[in-house]
Amino acid sequence: MDKIEILGMVAAVLTTAGYVPQVYKTWRDKSTKDISLSTYLILFLGVVLWFTYGLMINSLPVTLANAITGCLLFFMLVLKFKYK
Repeated sequence: MDKIEILGMVAAVLTTAGYVPQVYKTWRDKSTKDISLSTYLILFLGVVLWFTYGLMINSLPVTLANAITGCLLFFMLVLKFKYK
């Protein structure tokens, strides 16, 4: 893995990890009243497109980060509908 791929992987880990505290807090508190449904729907759609793009350009950091972020965002959407 070259330096550019390592840089991409570090960026991917950090941006993806940024969603973990929100998912955990929402799951723990079972409250989504302060979570914007439209924001998470738009983010989820964007991440699906980034994931597709990552597959098309064969980029592991882009594909992996967006696959994991997509799962976290999908879980947030499930929680949003469950605890509405």
